[in-house]
Amino acid sequence: MNKGFYYILEKEDIVNYMKLSAMEKLKWLEEIVLFTEKALTPEEKKIREYFRNNRVIVKNGKEQKF
Repeated sequence: MNKGFYYILEKEDIVNYMKLSAMEKLKWLEEIVLFTEKALTPEEKKIREYFRNNRVIVKNGKEQKF
């Protein structure tokens, strides 16, 4: 069973994003954050915060706190 999620970006989407200025990228990021804050339920926000605060990196087969 696979865990997590994945998505596919078209090369054209990546190229278009690369063409944006730093200010445009920051504005896009801000809009995503605002949307996410409005869209998530309180329970989903708790789950998100749990994962943000308990991240680990697996490097060379060993877990490391992030």
